[in-house]
Amino acid sequence: MIDACSESKPLLSIDDALDRINAAISPVNSTEKTALKNALGRVLAEPVYSPINIPHDRNAAMDGYAFASRDIADGQTFTLTLAGVSWAGRPFQGRLQPGQCVRIFTGAVVPEQADSVIMQEHVQAQGQTIHFPADTRKQQNIRKIGEDVKQGACLIAEPKKLTAVDLGLLASAGIDQVAVKRQLKIAYFSTGDELISIGRPLESGKIYDSNRTMLGGLLADPSYSVVDLGVIPDNKQLLEDSFIKASKIYDAIITTGGASVGEADYVKEILQSCGEVNFWKIAIKPGKPLAFGRIGQCYFFGLPGNPVAVVVTFQQIVAPALRQLSGAPSLKPLRFAATCTCALKKSPGRQEYQRGILSQDEHGEFFVVSAGQQGSHILSSMSQSDCYIVLPEECKGVQAGDKVTVEPFSLSI
Repeated sequence: MIDACSESKPLLSIDDALDRINAAISPVNSTEKTALKNALGRVLAEPVYSPINIPHDRNAAMDGYAFASRDIADGQTFTLTLAGVSWAGRPFQGRLQPGQCVRIFTGAVVPEQADSVIMQEHVQAQGQTIHFPADTRKQQNIRKIGEDVKQGACLIAEPKKLTAVDLGLLASAGIDQVAVKRQLKIAYFSTGDELISIGRPLESGKIYDSNRTMLGGLLADPSYSVVDLGVIPDNKQLLEDSFIKASKIYDAIITTGGASVGEADYVKEILQSCGEVNFWKIAIKPGKPLAFGRIGQCYFFGLPGNPVAVVVTFQQIVAPALRQLSGAPSLKPLRFAATCTCALKKSPGRQEYQRGILSQDEHGEFFVVSAGQQGSHILSSMSQSDCYIVLPEECKGVQAGDKVTVEPFSLSI
């Protein structure tokens, strides 16, 4: 049993918490083959090399006429005879002779004897005679063999979380399957006697469990195999049994609620008795009562019970940890300065993530305003916001017109 926490010590900063997680987590090593069509969002386990040149043939970059630059009459107009057509997918089959050209379409193979393509708008066609302008340029508008990717070159290096564009690149090389990291097995559940699942009548003293629904959305990632274990009452033995059972099946467990200091908050105590506590409580608002540890080979994240705190701690702490565990490269949140158009209250001591609404004026300047009430139980302002206003630990508040750091929800690098 290891407990790295001490209530007499200052709260752990978010950067120190992330450093501890980074040092504690070992990425999964197991890999599997998957069809390319199923690889979106998976983490590439091996580099992929191109078996072909891309493009495979010289082809036209636009609709026009292919010809040999030797036929250009310098500084003068000239005419060539139309010898045929090269369609995309149906190349011109003949041999281009001096004084001849070929009608060609975008993506069509350029005849071996041609080295130039002129846009169709720049010529005049009269039957089989094509009139070229005096300023015709040579060796233009042809895509070279291997211009995009050379045969044998690395298409994509590991580890990378494959995007739709990555799949397109792999498909362009004829790759139909790739080696990826296995999916993380993740379980999540809520704790608390006050929680009931949606779909049931609401009783006095009860609240609907929004946290599990949010976590299900936050964990919607092709690299994860996720199981919702429901709501577990505030029963210490039942919670401990659930933790131990889940730890033998899953790579990570995420709970919400029960991580604070109330009499029915058992998460830290249970984690100490059956596993290891790496840290508990961090200098973040909302979300101070956050526990991270391990039960056997399973990593454990005990999130607060308030819904906004769940979102903030998941995005700032859990998401980077799961990304590391899955073998994906780390991402830094995109942050930049904006002018705050309202006053913001804050006490020093914790890094705060206030909900904001971002805008940009016609000059490209960014502005942000509070999305409303900032209580950790108020989801409505979280729903209306599109960024965090990140206020450092030492900040004592913000006046209208001050510059602040913002973190858009949907952007990362």
